[in-house]
Amino acid sequence: MDIARPDLARKKKFRRVTYFSAGGVLLVLVTLALQQVQPSAPRVDRDALYIDTVRRGPMVREVRGRGTLVPEKIRWIPATTEGNVEKIVIDPGAEVTPDSVILEMTNPELEHQAREAELNLRAAEARYENRKVELDSELLMQRAGLASVEAALVVARLEAEADAELAKDGLASVIELQRAQASKREHETRFALEEERLGIAETTKAAKLAVERTEVDRLRAIWQLRLDQVAALQVRAGMHGVLQQVPVEEGQRVTAGTSLARVGDPTALKAELRIAETQAKDVQIGQVASVDTRNGVVPGRVVRIDPAVEEGTVTVDVALEGDLPRGARPDLTVAGTIELERLEDVVFVGRPVVGQEESEVGLFLLDGEGGGATRTRVLLGRSSANTIEVLGGLVPGDQVVLSDMSAWDEFDRLRVD
Repeated sequence: MDIARPDLARKKKFRRVTYFSAGGVLLVLVTLALQQVQPSAPRVDRDALYIDTVRRGPMVREVRGRGTLVPEKIRWIPATTEGNVEKIVIDPGAEVTPDSVILEMTNPELEHQAREAELNLRAAEARYENRKVELDSELLMQRAGLASVEAALVVARLEAEADAELAKDGLASVIELQRAQASKREHETRFALEEERLGIAETTKAAKLAVERTEVDRLRAIWQLRLDQVAALQVRAGMHGVLQQVPVEEGQRVTAGTSLARVGDPTALKAELRIAETQAKDVQIGQVASVDTRNGVVPGRVVRIDPAVEEGTVTVDVALEGDLPRGARPDLTVAGTIELERLEDVVFVGRPVVGQEESEVGLFLLDGEGGGATRTRVLLGRSSANTIEVLGGLVPGDQVVLSDMSAWDEFDRLRVD
C-alpha cells in the first residue's frame, strides 16, 4: 500500500525553481562579462605604414601643382578673309621670321574683286582729271571775259578824262562829258562783277574737285583693302620665333577669323601651373616659386592668378627669373612649388592622407615601446604641401601613423609588428 508524501513533492519543486533561477543569473553574469571584454587588437605590418615624428621648429608653407611652359609672347594668326588652304609651306617646330610664309590660300572671288576695285579707281581718276580740265577751261573763259571788261574800262576812263579836258576848253559839250563818265562807271561796275564771278568760279572749282577727289580716295582705299586681302592669302609669321601650331589642313575651307597658326617666342617662357582650388586661396601675386623642368629647377615669381576655376583647379602664371635649362621648350610638362609663408616656431608633422587643414582627425599614436598604436584625436591647423601644423593632441617627439587607416575605423587600438 503506497503512502502519499506531499513534502517530497514540494522539495522537488523547490529544487527545480532554484536550479532555473541560478542558471538565469549565471547567464546574465556571463553576458555582462562578455560585453566588457574588448576585441583583440588586429596586427598591422609596420613596413606597410607611413610613420612620422612630430617636430617643433620652422615650417615653410608651400603648394604644388603641375603645368606646362608657355611663351610669354604668342601670336595667333587669323584668316582675314574666306578662302581655301592651298599649301602648308612650313611645319610646326620650325623657326620663322616676320616675312616667313607659313601657308598659302586661294580665293578667286577676292582676286576678281581686287581687279574690279582697280578698274573703278582708274575710272574715278579719269573722271577727276576730266572734271579738272572742264573747270580750268571755265576759269580761263572767266579770266578772258574779265580781261576784256578791264580793257573796255581803261578805254572808258581815257575817254572820260579826254572829254573832261575838252569840256574845260569848251571843245566838248556837257552831254558828251556825261556820256563818257556814265560809260566809265558802267565799265567799272562790270569789271567788279567779273572779278567777283571769277572768285566764285575759283571757289566752286575747289569744291567740285574736292567731291571728285573724295570719290577717288574712297575707291583707292577699297582697292588697297582688296590688295591687302589678296596679299594676306600668303599667311606670314609676323614675328621672330618658332611655329607651334598649324590647326588647318590642305584643301580645308576656312572663314574669316579662323585661327591658321600660332607662333611663339621660345626665348621668353613662363610656367602655367594648375593649383587645386582648395590650396589656391592663399596664393598671391609676387610670391616666390620654383619650377622643376626635370632637367633643372628654375626660380620664379607669381605674376598672375586666373580668377576662374576650371575642373577644380586655378591657373597660376609664374615668371621664370633664372636661366632656362637645356631642353626647355613650349608645352613642356613641369612641376611647380609656390612658397606661401614661413612659420618660425610651430609644432608640425607630415601631412596625413585623410587630414585637411583647420580640422580634427583621428590618428594612431604609437606607444613608447612601439608595439601598439592608439587612436588619438588631433587638431590640425595650417597646411603645406607635405607638412601640417598641429594645434592639439600631439607633442614633439610623438610618432603617428599618416597612412590611410580607413580599413581599421572600427578599432581604437592596433598592434604594430
